[in-house]
Amino acid sequence: MTETQALALFKCLADKTRLQILKSLAQEDMYVERLAERLGLTPPTISFHLKKLSDAGAVTSCKTQYYTMYSLEKSVFMTTILELICEKSDEEELQKQRDEAYRKKVLDAFFEYGKLKTIPTQKKKERIILEELVKSFEPGRTYTEREVNIILADFHDDFCTLRRDLIGEKLMGRDKQVYWRIEPEQNS
Repeated sequence: MTETQALALFKCLADKTRLQILKSLAQEDMYVERLAERLGLTPPTISFHLKKLSDAGAVTSCKTQYYTMYSLEKSVFMTTILELICEKSDEEELQKQRDEAYRKKVLDAFFEYGKLKTIPTQKKKERIILEELVKSFEPGRTYTEREVNIILADFHDDFCTLRRDLIGEKLMGRDKQVYWRIEPEQNS
């Protein structure tokens, strides 16, 4: 079920009459007049709600001799909320573009001529800066503390804070005096 289909279904389920129709159809297939009689509503009202439910994929219909019989589309209701949340979003690409624009804005604000003007105090911005700094270290290679300090000193005078924060954010690892870059799949 796509995000758009889920939204349409949830909008349908937000109506008490439609829920009552679905409850009735869960018990047995019915036609409009029978549903109207059962729920104490007029057939045009039932038809209106059935059209909405049908458009959302919650009910199906088939013609018999004189009536159109409506059935609950049970497969639609077998999808869990977690499956819907994990489904790829229609706006995922737009969100990526926004994230990248924000990242660029932060980098432009804190770097000047390849040097870090200041270390951000806001964690989110500092993480972006640290992710940029860690690119200066080769994956799979180990570094001495002195080598790490020299690389970080090219960016900012407070290389000790940067080194500590790279380790704290799990972008770099340390064992005694040996440092290495942690790959993204390793730092979770």
